[in-house]
Formats: sequence, C-alpha cells, structure tokens
Amino acid sequence: MHKVPKTRLALAAGLFLTNLSHAAGFIDDSHAELVLRNFYFDRNYLGQTPQAAAREWAQGFILNATSGFTEGAVGFGLDAKGMLGVKLDSSADRVGTGLLPFDSTTREPADNYSELGLTGKMRISRTELQGGTISTFLPIAFASPARLLPQTFRGTYLRSSDIDRLTLHAGWLDRINLRDSTDYQKMSVAAPNGRFNGAATSDRFIFVGGDYAWSDALTLRYYHAELDQLYRKEYWGFEDDRKLGPGRLKSDFRLFITGEDGAAKAGPVDNRNTALMLAYAWSSYSLGFGYMRLDGSTAMPYLYGTEPRVITEGTLSSEFLNPKERSWQARFDKDFAPLGVPGLRGMLRYVRGDNIELMRFGGNGLSESEKDAEVSYVVQQGSFKGVALRLRHAWYRNDFLAGASHRDDNELRVNVDYTINLW
Repeated sequence: MHKVPKTRLALAAGLFLTNLSHAAGFIDDSHAELVLRNFYFDRNYLGQTPQAAAREWAQGFILNATSGFTEGAVGFGLDAKGMLGVKLDSSADRVGTGLLPFDSTTREPADNYSELGLTGKMRISRTELQGGTISTFLPIAFASPARLLPQTFRGTYLRSSDIDRLTLHAGWLDRINLRDSTDYQKMSVAAPNGRFNGAATSDRFIFVGGDYAWSDALTLRYYHAELDQLYRKEYWGFEDDRKLGPGRLKSDFRLFITGEDGAAKAGPVDNRNTALMLAYAWSSYSLGFGYMRLDGSTAMPYLYGTEPRVITEGTLSSEFLNPKERSWQARFDKDFAPLGVPGLRGMLRYVRGDNIELMRFGGNGLSESEKDAEVSYVVQQGSFKGVALRLRHAWYRNDFLAGASHRDDNELRVNVDYTINLW
C-alpha cells in the first residue's frame, strides 16, 4: 500500500476540518463510484527480439470518492482515490505491459498492488485549488488512463472559470505515480529510441495556460510548461466544430514548441511540432485526415509515463515523434445505432511516418507505420446495463536497422469496464 506523505495528509485534513460546522454541502454534494476494469494485453514481437511477447491479464478496482464543499464564501472539501490491481495471468517472460509492476531483478510480476490518494480542495466562487493527488488532462501534462489503473501526480492544481468563456489552469507538480507503480518518483523525459537521457530527473514541473471559447464553434488554447533543468514547452492550438452541409466539420490544430531548460540534463532539445486533423461527421459516419511534421534538431520531449497528446497517438506505444518525422493518417469511425445496435461503435485508422532522422538506427529517411482497428460496445439495458467492452487490435512496423528499436509488433487489447455508483 502506498503511504501518502504526512504533509499531504495534513493539508487534506486541515482543509476538511476548517469550517466543519458548515459542512452540509460537504456531505450532501458528495458522491462515490467504484470502477471495475478487467484488462487483457497481448503484444507479440515478431522477428529476433529479447522478449517474444508482453502478455498479461489483470483485474482493477478504482474507488473514486468526491466530497462537496463546505458552505460559506470559501468552501473546503476532500477527495479520495483508492486503487487495487490483481494479477490474473502473467509470468517473468511476459511482463512489461504496464498492467502490473514487476521485480527489476527477477522480473517476477506482483500478485497485486494498491495505493491510496487524497486530495484536499478549496473553492472560492468558480476557482478551485487542489493539493495532494492530482490528475491533469492538459496538452502539456496528460495523466494516462490507458492501462489497468490511472497514472497520477503529486502537487497543487488551480482551475478557474470566473471569467466568462475562459478557463485558466496553473499548477506545480513534484512527483509522478506511474500506471504500474505504487509509489511516487521524480519526473523524467520519455526517451524511446534513445532520443533523450531518460535517466535525468526533475522534482519540479510548473504549468500555466487556458482555453478560451471564442464562439460556440471555436475554442483557442495556450499553455506554457517547464520541467526544471530538462525542457520547456509552449502549446498553441484551436478546436473548431461547425455545421457544414449535411454534417459537421471538426478542425483540430496543435503546435508544440520545445526547447531546453536550465542545465538541459536530458540533452539538447530543439523541436517544433505542427499538426492539423480534419474530421467530417455525417449521419453515423466520420472520416478524418491528419498531417503532422516535426522540425528542429531533436525529437519532441514529453513527461515519461504520460500521453503526449499529439494527433498520431494510437493504440500502440508509437507516437511518431522522432526527429524530422513527417506523418499522415486516415481515420474512419462508425456508430451502429441507426442499424439497430445502439452502443456499438467501430474505428479503423492508418498512420504512416517517414523522413525520420535517427543516425544510430540507420540514418535518414527511416519510416514507421501503424494500423488500428477498434470495436466497442456499451450494454444499453438489462442486468448488465452500463457494462462497456472494448476490443482493439494494432499492427506496427518500422525499418529501423538497430536491435530492439526495429519493431514489428502485433497487439491486442481487450478490456471490460463497469462503473457502480455507490451514492
């Protein structure tokens, strides 16, 4: 069981006890839910690789308890997140899926793992300050929910919507709790293909930014972030969703500009990532096309253990963020409700990246590609109403020339989620 730092417990307890005599809203507006998540992960490595497959099956339990706020001009509250992961099937030669922690020496997977996170919170008008266990879902720090248990941070997080149409975000984080871990650790840079020095760590990540609803259709976004002594990042973007002909056209533009911070302990950082995704939805169909290009002398850095929030993010761990890479994608989505099967959805996607510059893995002009197929279904009625099933299959290939960086992977994920509202 993860031990919550005493300072965080003191903060949470202090916020709870303050103004306790006006705690009606604290109780009346509280709610709790239990998420049951069954996850099967099977990645098959083709060719000569040190490990033939990463294959595990596990059951997760995620308890989310959220309080309301005490009455008065300043309201206080306390949230709790309890998580438990249980091994159903795994072995030392099949670990590394991100579902279960394992011993770094023997590689034996844990039979179970658990953790508890507490978050104290304070609200004034439409501004909320949180402290303790934090989840951020922002372009510069996106806590990954893509495995058995969600990834979290430790720190403080301020959100405000006091200004009409504008939502502001600011925060300070000092630790990260990975998806298959029970303890907090210092933060580092994701470094696949040896892009950066992944061993360099930092204990301070700060960010500020916001979203502005220019109109009902158009939202503008800007964020600034710094991982102390490693890198800094600017994000500019917009999302536009408007009626066009018989359907709707959604435009998603993202620009990341990253450079070194301080001593640049992870190595040189110089990257501009420009991307545009266009998707047209009509009736029960959606067809999308996207293009992304990286400029500068390095890849794009992002926090290890999080999701980079680029348009090429897919099922596999590939994110198409290598130096000089150019990538394009096509995506098709279908909702089967008009055919008499409400709750059933399907997706097909193809992504290809080329012009990759990785001198240690073959030089210039390298390429990679990924194909994704997904089917999901949510039971609409009966005893199993609300049970969500998702099946995903992906195929990844590249022509890198060195060792483990050359990958031909086939991957299958099956997960079943069910949420029970406790109160």
